[in-house]
Amino acid sequence: MEPQIVDVRSVVEAVSAEDSDAPLYEVESLCMRCGENGITRFLLTLIPHFRKILLSAFECPHCGERNNEVQFAGEIQPRGCHYRLQVPAGDQKVLNRQVVKSETATIKIPELDFEIPPEAQRGSLSTVEGILVRAADELDALQEERKKVDPQTAEAIDQFLIKLRACATGDSPFAFILDDPSGNSFIENPLAPSPDPLLTIQAYERTREQVTSLGYLVGEPSAETSEGTENISDQMQREPHGSVGARAGRRAIAQGNSADIAEALFRYSAPEEVMTFPSTCGACATKCECRMFVTNIPYFQEVVVMASACDACGYRNSEVKPGGRIPLKGKKIKVHVKNIKDLNRDVIKSDTASVKIPEIDLELASGTLGGLVTTVEGLISNISESLERVHGFTFGDSLDDNRRSKWKEFRARLDKLKRLEEPWTLIIDDALANSFIAPATDDIKDDNQLILEEYERSWEQNEELGLNDMDTSSADAAYGSADVELSKDG
Repeated sequence: MEPQIVDVRSVVEAVSAEDSDAPLYEVESLCMRCGENGITRFLLTLIPHFRKILLSAFECPHCGERNNEVQFAGEIQPRGCHYRLQVPAGDQKVLNRQVVKSETATIKIPELDFEIPPEAQRGSLSTVEGILVRAADELDALQEERKKVDPQTAEAIDQFLIKLRACATGDSPFAFILDDPSGNSFIENPLAPSPDPLLTIQAYERTREQVTSLGYLVGEPSAETSEGTENISDQMQREPHGSVGARAGRRAIAQGNSADIAEALFRYSAPEEVMTFPSTCGACATKCECRMFVTNIPYFQEVVVMASACDACGYRNSEVKPGGRIPLKGKKIKVHVKNIKDLNRDVIKSDTASVKIPEIDLELASGTLGGLVTTVEGLISNISESLERVHGFTFGDSLDDNRRSKWKEFRARLDKLKRLEEPWTLIIDDALANSFIAPATDDIKDDNQLILEEYERSWEQNEELGLNDMDTSSADAAYGSADVELSKDG
């Protein structure tokens, strides 16, 4: 590939285009070490099923200074990501896992009280071992000068470097935590698409400070905006079902919700009441409105639907939350998928539900995919897209042929499920019984392909859900005394 020497504007225009065959660009740039001009090379490339990235490499022919960086040419993700990799002692394979650290990511090792801030090793593509070795080398680089100026600090750093290098060589166990508000960082899962017992992945809503650090919030909301929002918060805007009708209620929710979710929910029942209250955008942290209504789904339970849309950045979000008390038992729902009608069954998957498909040995832990309102076919598509998004090195050059063929085979098996080449089984296990698969018949008792099973939650499940430590004695006593007073008044 022949490099082209161009100006900075041409490079910016090139990386902004959707051209997958972007050439290598060269730009003259100032060397920060010697002050002479060096050459920076840019290459826009795409890591399949991960992100579009911009690789830049600088080299100065005068002093030999070299530098390289990885920057993300695409958009930030809807939510931040938090990876925690437990590295056992003596396991070199875990240390060889590939890591993408964006320019906004922070790496922490709690056992050493050590943190690599976003400015350090920014935009790097390495391994767990490589990141730790580089951190140790950078700390060790100025030790000779430190010993002359501050011997006590230099001695403390020497002791710390021994511990850090022990982690890098696998002599000591440790936790490797990667947190990125932009959601553009990654730790490889060699067991993909199966879950990895050593790796936990969490997505979270960004705080206002994190949004500001990403450069997507210019300043505080204007006084007019704040005043207008406060007026809204003084009194909830309510649209009674009796006065506006089901069609207006449906339209109000659909304005802040996706068409699929609105259509699936209103198939059962129209909202009795739509409430609008102030909220905060999860993408840009500006104030927006959230619409909420409560509806009852036959053969299921009461659910709360919340939808918000941000006029500032266009971000939209919808959530489905269970209504009422916490069920005494968990529920396992099993459906045998045999025809097109089964693929079109409505599905509500809560954020506490796990998903299993025994025919392809697929198991997604609770929390994966979050809460969804979709269909059986849509759930399979969401699973496929989520695995491609999370496991970024699936088809990369760093993957060996055996694992690449394994992943391609799994992708083909997922596609076969949607084509119904053979019957298969979908199992949703929800410890809080907040998930639902719609029956294909008018009466759920006549649906022989749908099996519902209730079970007692284990102590571990209650512990994970925070139910073991829940104390309602004060509330029970308050309600009890109120009942007594009412009976006396009566």
